[in-house]
Amino acid sequence: MKFPVGFQGIGAATGMKASGSPDLAVIYSRYNLSWAMSTTQNALKAPFILRNRSRYSSEQPIRAIGINSGVANCLTGDQGFIDNDDFVAIIGNVLNLRAQDVLTASTGVLGERLPVEKIRAALPDLTASMSVDVGPVAQAILTTDSCTKQVATNLRGGARIVGVAKGSGQVHPNMATMLAFIMTDANIPQHRLREMWPNIVDQSFNQITVDGDTSPNDTALLMSSGRQHAEEDEFEEGLLRICEKLSQKIAQDGEGSSKLLTVNIRNARSPEDARKAARSVVSSSLVKAAIYGNDPHWGRILSAIGAANLVYSFANVTVKIQGIQVYNGAPTNFDIETLSAKMAKEEVIIDIDFNGGEANSTAWGCDLTPQYVRINSDFHT
Repeated sequence: MKFPVGFQGIGAATGMKASGSPDLAVIYSRYNLSWAMSTTQNALKAPFILRNRSRYSSEQPIRAIGINSGVANCLTGDQGFIDNDDFVAIIGNVLNLRAQDVLTASTGVLGERLPVEKIRAALPDLTASMSVDVGPVAQAILTTDSCTKQVATNLRGGARIVGVAKGSGQVHPNMATMLAFIMTDANIPQHRLREMWPNIVDQSFNQITVDGDTSPNDTALLMSSGRQHAEEDEFEEGLLRICEKLSQKIAQDGEGSSKLLTVNIRNARSPEDARKAARSVVSSSLVKAAIYGNDPHWGRILSAIGAANLVYSFANVTVKIQGIQVYNGAPTNFDIETLSAKMAKEEVIIDIDFNGGEANSTAWGCDLTPQYVRINSDFHT
């Protein structure tokens, strides 16, 4: 997969990860990039989050972002800010950019310092391998992910949107332990990118969950080189598709997961109600455990809806699992063994109709498996 016009990138191993896997990526453009950003809502924030937010308020363009994986560079005191500034300076020096042109992002283990000297030693040689291939960047940003996450779409007129992301555990609505970088060459003004982005994020990245935990390092960044013509409405539709596909990939790759869980809410009174209900169901540990066990326990689904504290009559609610109706204002007759067999698939779909309005929403998650506990019981050790 190739970057859109105006973008290049690198991804390589510098020794930050004991495994020797790729751990450093840079996305670069020789053009000024318009950008929009959404970051963690956790009260704890990594140094790079605070610096990037400060740059965001200036509304000035950027040219590059450096990303490291394996080390979160968070909860390391004042040194974390110094290390992040050094990361910025190294990228700026190598690419002949000003510090204000550069953003950074880090993901990995909390409480460990960023190994700046490893980056300093490796990066000059790596710039010679700058490429239009997205793959090395998608690989270098991973932590506990089992696969890369990259998607693309073409727009009429030649513009493209390309997205890469990482995320597998500590994933929950209102941003998650995820990094997402969306690149486009569509000539959409920065003020419009920033107007679109919050709503796009709310419908995609804020509608996924794996385990109910959020992190201090979450970032979703949209960048445009503006080199190709694009119609604004088509661009916004394509952008949403890209972010939804990345969201599904993150949810499906949840730590230890064996299934993607998709929850569709239909006919709620407002988009906010629909999103809240979908998130409540997909976040329920009891629902997730039932999905793992192929158990069509519709009572857990209704209980999760009730936990969202929305004022609807359950007498009007219908619930389907894998297309089979299990509740219609009251329990309905269905064959448990048949439905359980249908749930033994890579994706389980729950459809809930409130019959109370016209708003719809979808959320994505995964089942809760014993492997999740095993992964997170020895994540650091």
